[in-house]
Order: sequence, then C-alpha cells, then structure tokens
Amino acid sequence: MTDQFTFRVLATDGKARRGEISMPRGVVRTPAFMPVGTAGTVKAMYLDQVRALGSDIILGNTYHLMLRPGAERMARLGGLHEFARWPHPILTDSGGFQVMSLAQLRKLTEKGVTFKSHVDGAAYEMTPERSIEIQGLLDSDIQMQLDECVALPAEPAEIERAMELSLRWADRCKVAFGEQPGKAMFGIVQGGDIAALRERSASALKAMDLKGYAVGGLAVGEPQAVMLDMLDVACPVLPAEKPRYLMGVGTPDDIVKSVMRGVDMFDCVMPTRAGRHGLAYTRRGKINLRNARHAEDHRPLDEESDCPAARDYSRAYLHHLVRSQEALAGMLLTWNNLAYYQSLMQGIREAISAGRMADFAAETAELWAKGDLPAL
Repeated sequence: MTDQFTFRVLATDGKARRGEISMPRGVVRTPAFMPVGTAGTVKAMYLDQVRALGSDIILGNTYHLMLRPGAERMARLGGLHEFARWPHPILTDSGGFQVMSLAQLRKLTEKGVTFKSHVDGAAYEMTPERSIEIQGLLDSDIQMQLDECVALPAEPAEIERAMELSLRWADRCKVAFGEQPGKAMFGIVQGGDIAALRERSASALKAMDLKGYAVGGLAVGEPQAVMLDMLDVACPVLPAEKPRYLMGVGTPDDIVKSVMRGVDMFDCVMPTRAGRHGLAYTRRGKINLRNARHAEDHRPLDEESDCPAARDYSRAYLHHLVRSQEALAGMLLTWNNLAYYQSLMQGIREAISAGRMADFAAETAELWAKGDLPAL
C-alpha cells in the first residue's frame, strides 16, 4: 500500500492490461469488477463475504446516500468505510446516472441538477461542487465527476450538448476536488454513439490530466457492437498510464470483450440483481432456477466452484427457495453470482499475464455456448 494514488501496468496482451491501483486503503488488482453497494450495502451479502470472494473495491452511490442517511450524517458517523465496516477502497459514482434515470424528477441547468427525491418528494440540488463535497463527506477513495448521461438512442445535437456540459462540469469538479493525497477524481467520457464526440470528449478530459478516466453513457439501450465501437474510439485516446473504467457494464461477455479493448475497471448491478430474481451466472452460462426442470435435480450449480453456494446446495433446493420466495434464495444466488464474476476476473488477469487472453476469451465463450448440463 501507499500514501498516494498510483496505477501501474504489470502485463499486457494486445490491448488488454493487467495492473494494480494502489491507495492508502489497499491495492485494487485490475482488470477489476466492483460489486455495487448502492446504499452502503451489497444487497443480500455480508461485506466479509464480498471481500472473501476477491473483491478489492466496492461502489457506493452518491445520490442514494445523499437521500439516506445523508452525507453530513455519514461524515459524523465516520464515513462510509466505518459505517459499512468496509476498510478497503470504495469508489462513489457522482449521481450523474440518476440525471438520466430519474429524468421525470429533475431540472437540469448549467449550474447543476435539481432532483425531486423519489423517497419523499423533497427537492435537492446537485451541482458539480456539491457532488464532490458529498463524495468527500462519504470519504470515498475514487470520486467521479458529475456528468449528464443521455439514454440512447438520442438526437446528435442532444448528445453533443450533454457531452459539452459534462466537460464543463468535469473542470468544475477538478477544481472542487483540489489536491487530496491518496485519493482520485475520475473524468467521464461522454458522446453517446457518435465516434467524433467520444474522441473529442476523451481528448478534452485527457488535457485535464486527471488521475483516472471512465467511459460513461454506454449499456444504456444500444447494441453491444455500438458499445464496443465506442471503446475502440475512446480507449486509444486516453492516457495509457491511467486507469480506464467502463461504467455500469455488464454481462460477463461485455467484460471479456471490453478488457480486450483496454478497459481496467467495471461495475454492474447485474450479478446481484439477477441473484435476487432466481438467475445464476456460471461457467456454463446463465441458469434460471425458476424453471421446473430443476425441481428434482440433486446436482449443484457448479461442482468445480470454490463457492459453497455453487458447490454445496442442490439445484432442487435452490429452485424450492426461489419458488417459495425465501430470502435465502437471493442470498445464495447473489453469493454464487459474485463468486463467478470474481473468478472470471481472476482468470482474465492470469490470462493476460500468460499472454493467452484471446484463447481464454474463446474458451470461455465456447463453454457459455454449450449451455447448462442436460436435464436429468
């Protein structure tokens, strides 16, 4: 560990990079998947479990924590690490995604965004400065700029307007963040599905000399091919010596293909949300435990997994829990899903070091394509 925020690349294979981010609270091995702890909890998991699965860093949500329990209260309680009993690195998003997802509850101006709380209807103002202030009160280690994320498809003029506004907000966030030894603020590349705008955004953010860079506004309705095309544009523009974070992505296939385009960090609610809805991610692809075919299947989800949820419980039992709407169903399947995601990331890191990332990607996709075991 170090008293500064640093990133170094340890190995490359094509555009894929294996590296590590060092911060006072710990080292993040990259490529990394960050479980999403929206409101100070990774849903249906103990954070000790999350750590044991190989998670070096988790994500918190500025918007939701601003509403409950409140940023100033959080600071009085010692910050998010102390509050949630997670002494390791935390990345907080800026609230920018809610600018899009809660569009019916907000008013957007050059100054910032006025939200109407989805909880009680109270009005809140989120400016770039306030977003950074809240993230500081949460005491997060990596803080994200406030940006405007546009849902796709959208008109080119609208995409350009939001991208330019996000750049101006990035500059204000940089000033508000100032110098915080051991911590980092990341800028966010916007530009929708328009290559020229993505390139312009990435170039402008690179000129700000930030400690890291994210690519946002993808996996918001566009096909995977469009997302990958935008990464092909943005990643080569961003500095090779800084970490690259693809926000809100995604499926295991998204992650593998994005790593091969130079992405270092990922987050997504998919593995936890799927677990609460009866869906398991495995080496053989997705398995829907709601299906009746599992009702008398004594086999586990994956007999080779290191995770007890995947290895030690029968599909019949998991099916019963899901159909009975027992809380344990979501707990076990979320445990399985995060274990699979972290196992995938470890496999990716080892493949990059061995110079066989392309082979690993092909082998992994082949196993997904074969699908689940035949029904009994």
